[in-house]
Amino acid sequence: MPSSQRYFLAKTDPDTYPVSQLEKDGQTVWDGVRNAQALRAIREMKAGDVVFIYHSMGEAAIVALADIVGDGRPDPKDPKLAVADFRFRKMIEPPVTLREIKESGLFADWSLVKQSRLSTMTVPDEFIGWFFARRLQA
Repeated sequence: MPSSQRYFLAKTDPDTYPVSQLEKDGQTVWDGVRNAQALRAIREMKAGDVVFIYHSMGEAAIVALADIVGDGRPDPKDPKLAVADFRFRKMIEPPVTLREIKESGLFADWSLVKQSRLSTMTVPDEFIGWFFARRLQA
């Protein structure tokens, strides 16, 4: 893993674009984001980074991992917006629920917890360690 690798989280509504569709498609251009803070996160994405895919409806949870295979860049349809290319990596079983994240008490300052409407964000390093430790215990 390159030391410069970063982690992001991108939310999707499973009724609009479920992770099962990303798995079927294999790769997609992540677009449709309009919030300025979320757009900054997309512009920071580089090929080789990793993104947690989060279903925002139903049981809110991190459900999959994807690789960023195309740097964040201006959206060709609207240069004020930004897009990046995601390639499906794997489902996360069991999903990591927002409830678990909140109940851990470790991430109260993370945008996922503080800004429920923010669709795309960086992931704190502390979460990465917690996530992989949790995976080893499962």
